[in-house]
Amino acid sequence: MTLEELKKLRKENFLAHKKKKKAYYLKSKIAKKEIDYEAELNNLNFFSKIKEIAHEQKKYIDDRKESIISKLKEYKNLKKEYYEQNKEKILEYNKEYRERKKEELKAYRIEYYKRLKEKQNKLDKE
Repeated sequence: MTLEELKKLRKENFLAHKKKKKAYYLKSKIAKKEIDYEAELNNLNFFSKIKEIAHEQKKYIDDRKESIISKLKEYKNLKKEYYEQNKEKILEYNKEYRERKKEELKAYRIEYYKRLKEKQNKLDKE
């Protein structure tokens, strides 16, 4: 194949893809129905709609609860394994970081504890 043929083929494929994408967009646009918000959210239906939405969201979360929990556990284990594998590097980096930023960290801690003390005094006065 020559360069010109490759360019022509690429252009045809791109145009076909664009056409397919446009057809999909138009199809999804037609499938959408118009919502009359005045009727849906008037004073009579508002609270029932809110309850319905909340119920659907809770149902969705409950359906996915097991997968969410398993993914969280998997992430936690992955993080733990990574830490165990790179423990020495992490500790060494933290030590070097503290040495480099010693003065900045010291100033930050002083400021942090000062703000914390002021906040506590303010709460005690109230």
